[in-house]
Amino acid sequence: MKYILLIRNNAEFQESLAERERDAVMAEVDKIMAELTETGEFLGGQALAPASKTVRVRDGVPLTIDGPFAEAKEQLAGYLIVDVRTEERALEIAARWPDARFGAMEVRAIIDQVGEEM
Repeated sequence: MKYILLIRNNAEFQESLAERERDAVMAEVDKIMAELTETGEFLGGQALAPASKTVRVRDGVPLTIDGPFAEAKEQLAGYLIVDVRTEERALEIAARWPDARFGAMEVRAIIDQVGEEM
């Protein structure tokens, strides 16, 4: 099954880390990525810019605003797409990701067609 692992973190917290601490976090990420690549479970992923726009169309008129801005300090920082045998494996990967310790990881099954999980 394919899952998307949404990386949520706090940019202010990330920036407060010393360079040595940031390097250690990135080393953890590199280790997990190497493992997922070797096992063939990694399908893709990217870091995301902190700024976003939201588009809503009402009565045929598009409205574009900065944001979304949630009350939380967490932001959607990136994502991974993995192809794993079980949901438990996706959850295990998410729990190992460093951002799970100081942010959160959201795990969602990817639906291939309406009503059908991949």
